[in-house]
Amino acid sequence: MAKFIVSPKLLRLKPRLTPIVSLPSSHFLHYHFPKPTSSSSTASLPQTLPTSYSLPPKPLSPLNTAATFNNVILDPRHLSCCMPDKRLKVAVLLSGGVDSSVALRLLHAAGHSCTAFYLKIWFQEDFENYWTECPWEEDLKYARAVCDQVDVPLQVVHLTDEYWNNVVSYIIEEYRCGRTPNPDVLCNTRIKFGAFMDAVYNMDYDYIASGHYANVVHPSADQSNKASILELSQDMVKDQTYFLSHLSQFQLKQLIFPLGCLSKDEVRQLAAKFDLPNKGRKDSQGICFLGKIRFGDFVARHIGEMEGIIIEAETGDFLGKHRGFWFYTIGQRQGLRLPGGPWYVVQKDVKNNVVFVSRNYFSLDKRRRVFRVGSLKWFSGSPPNHIDQLQCKVRHGPGFYNCNFKMEHGEDGNDDIAVVQLSEDDQGLAAGQFAAFYEGQTCIGSGVILESWDDRGFPVCAKAVEIARMEDKSELGKPVKIMTKPGTLA
Repeated sequence: MAKFIVSPKLLRLKPRLTPIVSLPSSHFLHYHFPKPTSSSSTASLPQTLPTSYSLPPKPLSPLNTAATFNNVILDPRHLSCCMPDKRLKVAVLLSGGVDSSVALRLLHAAGHSCTAFYLKIWFQEDFENYWTECPWEEDLKYARAVCDQVDVPLQVVHLTDEYWNNVVSYIIEEYRCGRTPNPDVLCNTRIKFGAFMDAVYNMDYDYIASGHYANVVHPSADQSNKASILELSQDMVKDQTYFLSHLSQFQLKQLIFPLGCLSKDEVRQLAAKFDLPNKGRKDSQGICFLGKIRFGDFVARHIGEMEGIIIEAETGDFLGKHRGFWFYTIGQRQGLRLPGGPWYVVQKDVKNNVVFVSRNYFSLDKRRRVFRVGSLKWFSGSPPNHIDQLQCKVRHGPGFYNCNFKMEHGEDGNDDIAVVQLSEDDQGLAAGQFAAFYEGQTCIGSGVILESWDDRGFPVCAKAVEIARMEDKSELGKPVKIMTKPGTLA
C-alpha cells in the first residue's frame, strides 16, 4: 500500500489565523514504552523510537469466523471497520477515554502495527485553582495504562500553540463578532487531522486512526484516484460525521475509524471485555479545552464584560441588563435571570450590544427554515448534482432535515454560497455553526451558517429596534415590571 505524505496545499477552514506547518521534533515530548515482561516481545526495544519502527505482523484472520485476541473473543463484525485483511502501520490518536482506547485495541487485534499519540493541547493555566491536578495528566495516565496492556508505544505531542492560534483565538473572535462557532469541527480540521497530520507526515504511516463514530470507505488499490467516502456510523445518536464534515478529501483519505461499525453500547462492552483501565470512565462533555472551567468565566477572561440592555422583541419593553451580547447564543434560555419565563434569546444587535428575547420562541409563525451557508467544502470537490434530494444536519445529533439548495456567488465573487431550504422549521439556527449535507448514508460536505437570514427570521418590532439604537440608554429608566405570561405560574 502506498504510504501517505502531507501536501503543503492541504485545505483548511477559512479564515486561518496562522499557518500550520510541519512541527519540529521538539513538539514530541517523549515516548512511553510499556514495561517489558518475560513473555513480552518488546523486551529488547530501544529507548528511542526509530522512524521505521513496527511490531511483527500477526497472521491474517478470516472475517467470517470469530477470533480470540489476548483471551478476548471478538466477533468478525467488531473488526469490520479496521481493514483486517491488510497489515498497516497506524498512528492512533489516544485521549485516555474509552472510545479511543477501544479503537486502539481493535486495531491491535486486527494485526496492525500501532503507535499511540496523546495530543497535549491548550487549556487555561490561569484557572488551575479549579483542579487538584492538571486534567491532562489524568488522561495521560489512563492512556499509558491502556498502552501497557498490549505493548503499544505512546508518544506525547505538544500542540499548545497550534491549538491556541487556530482554534481558541478563532473562537474568541467569533464570539466577539456575535457568532457561535463550533470548537469540535475546528479541532478536527485544524489540529487532530491538521497540525498532527502535518507533524507525522514523514513517519511513513498508512493511516491515522481515532475513536470517532464515523466510517470512511476508501477506494480499492486499483482505483486509488477515486475519492474516499465519509459514511454515517452504526450508532446514529453518537454519530460524529457532523464534526468531520469540513475535512478536505486529502485529509479524509488518510483516516480510519474503527468504531464506525459499532454502537456505543458495544464499545462499552468491548471495554469491559478488554478489561481496560478506563472502562468505567464517563464520556467527556462540553468544550474540550475548558475542562471544569465555566464557559462564562472563559469568555469574561478573554473578551471582558460590557453592560447592555435586554429588550422584548415583540413589545420593545426594556426588561433588564446583561454583561455583553457575546455571553448569549440564539435559543439560549439560561443566564437571562428574568422572571415570568421561560425567556429565550431570539436576536442580537452586535453594534449596539443589545439582546432581544421572547417567551414565544416556539410559536409556529416565528420558526426558520431558509438560511445561507458559506465556506463550503465538498468531499468530491464540487456541489452535488441532485441538490433537491439532500438531507441536512444543523447540529450534532441523530436528527436530519430533508433539504434543497441553490448556489449563488458571494459578494466578493469568489466564495460560493448555498441558500438552503429545510423541509421543516428549525428554531436554533445560529450564525457560525455548521450545516452538514448528506446523500443517504454519505456525508458529502458542509459549510458555515451565515448571518443573512430569509425574511422569516424572528420578528423584532420597530419600537425594539428604535430603543436598541438609542445612544443614551440611561433615558430608559428602570426596567418594566414583567407580568406573568397567561397560562404559566408566577
